[in-house]
Amino acid sequence: MLVKNNISLLRHIIQNIHDRFRSELHPIPHNSETRKWINNLFAFLFPMESNKIYKEHEIEQLQEDLRHLLFPVLGETGRAGEIIDLFFEKLPDIYEELHRDAIRILHFDPAAHSIEEVLAAYPGFFAIAIHRFSHELYLMKVPVLPRLFSEYAHSVTGIDINPGATIGKGFFIDHGTGVVIGETCIIGNNVKIYQGVTLGALSVSKELADVKRHPTVEDNVIIYSGTTILGGNTIIGRDSIIGGNVWLTESVPPYSLVYHKSEVKVRSNTGLEGIDFVI
Repeated sequence: MLVKNNISLLRHIIQNIHDRFRSELHPIPHNSETRKWINNLFAFLFPMESNKIYKEHEIEQLQEDLRHLLFPVLGETGRAGEIIDLFFEKLPDIYEELHRDAIRILHFDPAAHSIEEVLAAYPGFFAIAIHRFSHELYLMKVPVLPRLFSEYAHSVTGIDINPGATIGKGFFIDHGTGVVIGETCIIGNNVKIYQGVTLGALSVSKELADVKRHPTVEDNVIIYSGTTILGGNTIIGRDSIIGGNVWLTESVPPYSLVYHKSEVKVRSNTGLEGIDFVI
């Protein structure tokens, strides 16, 4: 009886919350439909089947499916058609950017043996691709949908790139797990970053929503694993190398080498008792 009463009370509380905030809630595209569209677009641009033949109806279907995704967040405003036209007009340019990204990965990663391997198996490339799609919609001020795209990439790859981040040509995320790139981050051309890198904000105050909160990384910079760079005024000068596990909240000039120095001691344990760690 007690369990039944508790469930009834919980339902009542949930209903009250829904009724209270119903006017503030807006429908959003279903996650499964969003992910299906992203995967279909990626497969259309980078078909893995050697005998793939493009058909006119495929691009038409992608456009229609995007219209279906846009409707919940835009309603009957008439913007959907304009956004679809603009997005697909820009798609060839996005493809060229992604082709450059893939070529850079192939040229600079000794573990990459073919362009097909990069397209099919590199989480960094997939995350970059989804970001370039979502960023275009972000620039068009489409609500919610760009973030759904980026969070899908995040869930698949472990790489979290806000759709607002501006990223230049030839971007390379190696390994990638744990990478975080904030909304107002600006990244130049031919930048390479490794796993666990955070390009974040010094403060998460809501009042700073319209302020540049995340770093600027100029051209040809390499940032090694575990590094954290914070702040909207922080600029990493071009052609710099930032070593692993560095914490930066201030700018560094071009051609800098920044590294964290730690001390590791190795000694012989012959004839000595081992260290007994108790956890």
